[in-house]
Amino acid sequence: MSKKTNWPVTILLILGAMFIILPLYLTVTIAFKTPQELAGNLLALPQSWSLDNFTKAIEMTNFFNALKNSVFVTVLVVIFTVLTNSMVAYAIARNMHKKFYKFTFYYFVSAMFIPFPIIMLPIVRQTALWGMDNLVGLVILYIVYNLSFNIFIYVGYIRSIPKELEEAAIVDGATTWGVFWKVIFPLLAPMNATVAILTCLGAWNDFLLPLVVLSDSDMATLPLVQYIFQSQFSTDYNLAFASYLLALIPMIIVYVFAQKWIISGVMKGSIK
Repeated sequence: MSKKTNWPVTILLILGAMFIILPLYLTVTIAFKTPQELAGNLLALPQSWSLDNFTKAIEMTNFFNALKNSVFVTVLVVIFTVLTNSMVAYAIARNMHKKFYKFTFYYFVSAMFIPFPIIMLPIVRQTALWGMDNLVGLVILYIVYNLSFNIFIYVGYIRSIPKELEEAAIVDGATTWGVFWKVIFPLLAPMNATVAILTCLGAWNDFLLPLVVLSDSDMATLPLVQYIFQSQFSTDYNLAFASYLLALIPMIIVYVFAQKWIISGVMKGSIK
């Protein structure tokens, strides 16, 4: 007996897919169109798929320098966020019975409810005074700002890991450091995957923090370059969309690989 189609859910899925496919379709087609073609039918395909818009966008925005800055920031932030935040969460999770660690946990979690605009001006002041208005300072700020949410999800997962595994490793002569790297960290694969992809997307796409922190235009990341490009060439949507598409491609590649990584991590975590 065949199952009936759930039409309400199917229609909602189709509408949801359209909300994603249509903007992506417009981004691609407008990036290849000429200004004359853009003035015509917006949904029509380009008459000639020329790369002139991409070439001009790369030259006008110094794209490869911004790409280098974004890659530098994103890679360092992902690596050090996963390493440091997981260690902090492990220390808190295994000492929640102590008042200091319990207070620390709730202190970090409470920081999630503080909007960034409230602390934006003090951050600008402090980064300038401490010489952190550069890419390295930006990396440090991202790592610190990610602590709140990451500790929240890490602690919950670590507390589900049986302590008997750690006790067995200690009996075999492992130190606390060894227990974390040889027992706990491999079991954190699902959470590491989740934290890594969220951190990667957040650091790559963030606009506000680089805008208020970075003091040199040569340090501009891709979102800042798009902003400068848009303000300077606000009437030329063809170049703007070509630039947006160039900035989008690296994250599409990362997402394709990260999707497999997350699934693999979840499977490993399910049989731990």
